[in-house]
Amino acid sequence: MPDTENKRVRRTTEERIAEIDNKIEELGNQIQAIEAKKQESIAVFDDRIAKVQARIEGLNKQKADILSPKPPRKPRKTKKQKIQDLMKQAQKAGLKPEEIAERLGLKIQEE
Repeated sequence: MPDTENKRVRRTTEERIAEIDNKIEELGNQIQAIEAKKQESIAVFDDRIAKVQARIEGLNKQKADILSPKPPRKPRKTKKQKIQDLMKQAQKAGLKPEEIAERLGLKIQEE
């Protein structure tokens, strides 16, 4: 009797094939899970790469702005310069200083 207890049970060919098929299916599921993780990781890294590329584009734009500065602005005129321009225009129009003063309601002090 002790010999019968230690004997291995022989499985049929169908049982062995079914077990191998189950293992193959489990491994296939593992591959699918790994592929899903891979795709998620790829998406995360693609997002990171896109952010860095956007930053690079911004820095390139700043660099281009620095290398090609804007043209200088037209200098602003002071009040004195504006008054002198008005006087020149009035004189070109044929007005004398006395007439200009009269129109402005001012009196010219003569020394």
